Amino acid sequence: MAGTVTALAGGQRTLGAAVDAFLAQPRPATTACTYARTLERLAGQLGRDRPLAGVTGDELADAASALWGTLAPRTWNRHLATVGSFLAWCRRHGWPAGDLKLRADRRAASEDDTRAIPLPELERLWARPDVPLRERALWRLLYDSAARAEEVLGLDVPDLDLANRQARARVKGGHVRPLHFQTAAARLLAKLVAGREAGPVFLTERRAAAHRVMAATDLDPGSGRARLSYEMAGQLFKRYTGGKTLHQLRHSRLTHLGEANVSAPLLMAISGHKRLATLQRYVKPSQAAVAALMAASDPDRRGR
Repeated sequence: MAGTVTALAGGQRTLGAAVDAFLAQPRPATTACTYARTLERLAGQLGRDRPLAGVTGDELADAASALWGTLAPRTWNRHLATVGSFLAWCRRHGWPAGDLKLRADRRAASEDDTRAIPLPELERLWARPDVPLRERALWRLLYDSAARAEEVLGLDVPDLDLANRQARARVKGGHVRPLHFQTAAARLLAKLVAGREAGPVFLTERRAAAHRVMAATDLDPGSGRARLSYEMAGQLFKRYTGGKTLHQLRHSRLTHLGEANVSAPLLMAISGHKRLATLQRYVKPSQAAVAALMAASDPDRRGR
């Protein structure tokens, strides 16, 4: 990477060269794919050969609006965060970048995106015969582990320890943390990866297109199929659930565990949260759960 930065330091940098240098930084595979999809589209929209210093904030805002303006708030926010990370990285290297402040606002996520899905509804979803094995395995693992979708989609076959119901997920900063799951998820995963010893756990249905340059870690060496993307996984979940999001599986698991009186330290260990205040945004007990607690702890009611 040092060689790439040095080469850019002499002469005028182009937007494409800056994007390539940023994408060459080591990071988890799924994050790298997400960053690449966003920034390669941005560079294509604005022109890879444009001098970096000549790209203005207004142009960036217009490009973001054209590329992602009609997407859901959470997806819009993720693209903006990626562009923001790239711009901050350029500034840290002291690269003259003109007015690269992205003048576009984050959008509030819909209430549904932070609302737990009732467990009976999830159980009906698990049992649907029209849901493919890959999706059932992914959704059960996301729910059981209460993990972020990027963490689960970034898993490779050697990361799975099915006998002990665990997986090793790579998280921000290059760290590894265990994900825990239950027997139903383990059985589905065993069927999904049967006969494979390497490559991503969750794969696309077809081989990667010949014109797409992908990292070897994102391809299954046997079939040539690529790692399933966050966007595609999210679209499929919305299709089968009538508009719900993958992120709701994380909310749902933590809320259901909270309603079952699982302690906050255990919830933080499951979710990977470091601060209680952050966890509290995910654990949202329903009014029915509150009513059930009041009834169960009412001494006069028990005495009747």
